[in-house]
Amino acid sequence: MQAAIFHGGQRITVGETPMPRPAAGEVLLRVRRTALCGSDTKLWLSGARCTPGHEIFGVAQQPGHALDGRRCLVYIPVHCGDCASCLAGDTQMCLSESVLIGWNRPGGYAEYLAVPEQCLLPVPDDIEDELAPLLLDTIGTAAHGIRFVQPLLPPKAAGAVLVTGAGPVGIGALIALQNIGYTDVHVSDPKEERLQLAESFGARRHPAGDASKRFQLIVECSGAHAARSLGMEIVLPRGVLILIGENDKPWPVQENKAIRRKDFYMVRTFYFPKSDFPLNVALLRSGKARYRKLVDAQFGIHQLPEMFRRFAAGELVKPLLAFA
Repeated sequence: MQAAIFHGGQRITVGETPMPRPAAGEVLLRVRRTALCGSDTKLWLSGARCTPGHEIFGVAQQPGHALDGRRCLVYIPVHCGDCASCLAGDTQMCLSESVLIGWNRPGGYAEYLAVPEQCLLPVPDDIEDELAPLLLDTIGTAAHGIRFVQPLLPPKAAGAVLVTGAGPVGIGALIALQNIGYTDVHVSDPKEERLQLAESFGARRHPAGDASKRFQLIVECSGAHAARSLGMEIVLPRGVLILIGENDKPWPVQENKAIRRKDFYMVRTFYFPKSDFPLNVALLRSGKARYRKLVDAQFGIHQLPEMFRRFAAGELVKPLLAFA
């Protein structure tokens, strides 16, 4: 089968690799679409020990299995189902497993992969192939963060809120906020094209680094330390700062009066529990035309090296690796 190898140093090659052999409790998936994700840029730069790609959609090909022939998404956190977190419904935070598909287990920049059967999410027939991967990071990760902090927010959506970072997860957060009633959503991003995209979704632009306005809710999706630190300064007293964006580098926090002299919540969220999946599907169904605007390219695997370069340069929003 054809699969991508991330060598590091911004180098990707595509070549033949052995077909995966599903172990007991696993299902063979023929990949149809894998969305490119900004977090894979780390592997593009440093290299990967296994095939990357973690926003995966395909068709199960396991004769005799209940899911054989079903269109499925891949839920990337491998989870045991028996630990305290899993039993509480927090499948994304399993205490027994630390494996993420596409990171330390082969992922979807390949024609096939073996998937633990508990990590397959059947996709309803009315969800098109090219929209299905958005149910994972773009919708799932963003919407989960907002759902998680809703008990900390006023009963009715009121006042201005800010999303920092207008990539796919940031736009996903924007749509999720609008879906629960926020009408005054501001978005900041250093890239003009992404600000224009956010405006086309009904957001108001907020200049990156501007500390002149304060917000009751800030959804930080960029992972940039400067955006995180600014968020701590400009979140209102008793407000909420959600950290969704990721960054592997140390974050030095310089405490100042704006941070020290108020009570506020700073919350980190990671991915989404499997129980959120029907809510994610409902979000997609409520605005397919809007989400479709994010998918700006579909391409074959031999184009992946060039398309990933363009994606990493910010030229594309949510391109999809597509297999026939």
